[in-house]
Amino acid sequence: MTTVSHAPGIRYTVQASAVDAHLFDVQLHIIKPAADQLLSLPVWIPGSYLVREFAKNLQSLSATQNGQPVPAEQLSKNQWKIVCSADAACVISYQICAYDTSVRTAWLDRRRGFFNGTSLCLRVLGQESQPHELELLSSPATQDWQVATGLTAAQVDANGFGLYTAAHYDELVDCPVEMGKFWRGSFVAGGVPHEFVVAGAAPSFDGERLLADTQKICETEIAFWHADGSQPPMDRYVFMLNVVDDNYGGLEHRNSTALICGRRDLPRKGEAKAGEGYNTLLGLISHEYFHTWNVKRLRPAEFAHYDYEQENYTELLWFFEGFTSYYDDLFLRRAGLIDSALYLKLITRTINQVLQTPGRHVQSVAESSFDAWVKYYRQDENTANHTVSYYTKGSLVALCLDLALRNNAGDNGRSSLDDVMRGLWCKSEGGPISEADVLAVVTELGNADIAQQLQNWVHSTNDLPLRELLAQHGINTKVEPAQLAQKLGLRVQENHSVQIKTVLRGGPAEEAGMMAGDEWLALEAEGQRWRIGKLDDVLLYAGGSNQVTAWVARDRLMLELPLNLNPLPAKTASEDADSAKAISNLGLEISDKTAAERWLTGVSE
Repeated sequence: MTTVSHAPGIRYTVQASAVDAHLFDVQLHIIKPAADQLLSLPVWIPGSYLVREFAKNLQSLSATQNGQPVPAEQLSKNQWKIVCSADAACVISYQICAYDTSVRTAWLDRRRGFFNGTSLCLRVLGQESQPHELELLSSPATQDWQVATGLTAAQVDANGFGLYTAAHYDELVDCPVEMGKFWRGSFVAGGVPHEFVVAGAAPSFDGERLLADTQKICETEIAFWHADGSQPPMDRYVFMLNVVDDNYGGLEHRNSTALICGRRDLPRKGEAKAGEGYNTLLGLISHEYFHTWNVKRLRPAEFAHYDYEQENYTELLWFFEGFTSYYDDLFLRRAGLIDSALYLKLITRTINQVLQTPGRHVQSVAESSFDAWVKYYRQDENTANHTVSYYTKGSLVALCLDLALRNNAGDNGRSSLDDVMRGLWCKSEGGPISEADVLAVVTELGNADIAQQLQNWVHSTNDLPLRELLAQHGINTKVEPAQLAQKLGLRVQENHSVQIKTVLRGGPAEEAGMMAGDEWLALEAEGQRWRIGKLDDVLLYAGGSNQVTAWVARDRLMLELPLNLNPLPAKTASEDADSAKAISNLGLEISDKTAAERWLTGVSE
């Protein structure tokens, strides 16, 4: 694999030749290297806040200059020094093992190739701002593949192999590449060409429906951000969806997104009504597309310039991820893809997820944002007890702020969170912002009291005034019975026995001495011992007994644990169901359709 760059700058040549070994061959051409040029591979990818150590997949690095080998010295886990002179081009060759099916890294087999630049492209230190090129070469194994990417094509063939350009390193690594035999479709939204590629779909896949529904989402979001008639910030946009048996996720980029979903989640030809999985996929599409504005352009001030060498901390993920999570399903409602009843069902699920997390009284969403690197992306058996998700609680903060603003008749009339988002976009000119910027715009469009409330919601561990604010917009809350797992304070997996995954703080299971990793095998009540295979068996065999004995296996040792099946009863609807000790679920129902629809459709007055 050889090629010669025709212009000053940096060029990467990538070829998927050893597909069965899952190896990408990469050559890095540095036209004007520094003496003793330093190279580095990122340790993380923006949008996914975990140090993933991509260098672990790099092997067989070597370098030449003037056709002769030069030393390549590894300085640290992800840095190398090329012992070269500054008077001639230098070529670095290496391989990347691509065996991660997620959207964050790289994958290669006989059917498909995918990579993010942060996984494949060594950074030429000191030359990151130079123009960069990416050349994709076909091979016998990939000769009938196609290519999709958000990079600018300079000279490519009909399948997309060839030369692409980027203004600098940041742009290069923010444009993932999808390769293979995939389904392809396109549409125009807001005057912008959009492309959708889908790999791995079943024959029943209804591509036309996916395109039509995605177009509605894109048009709705473009109209939201550019209500003043301004132009969207991208010239084109690419959706890349990898379909597998069972998975879910996405990662945003400036003019593209990489998505993954389960095969059963796709719309099917001849299917009259969309299933729950498809609605979830549409919510994911809406979420990642909203990030085109909120996080890829509007971004934390701390992310104005990424440091690829280490963690980049911010307390603002509650805004950039949480507020995006609020809008993702809301835009499905505004686009007419779901109705108000289904939207309220989705909101209800989020509310109960937060209320059933004891960690909400331990960690604020600002702290959760800062701790993402070591807590959110490294979840364990204690996560629910000492953390709260900046996605879910952040979305509820957005909900409360939206409703509070809609209640406020300020000098300029009523406003909404929509106005805040657009105000931040204009104030920052689509660039970095701080929490002070958010509070300033909320004060301007609402008042200082609402801004102070927002600050309290974000930095305290108090529960949010959901019931009060929803009631003011035509939504009643009702207390619904808790499930047995909630009453006991357990999260379990059922498969011939009850495997305990999490013991929630302060519940009967913790009081009994249960712990994550236990296998609950049997229940003893009224002098009889019963084998159980699922949690519902507990009530079946307990009879009228409130005090029973749970038999659990821990490290192969059988333990007898006294268990109280009569915990605190669910509170009544007149009591504070947001209380930390309430063992119940909240349900939502529309009491004033006119008021509710004003909120759900985005009307400010």
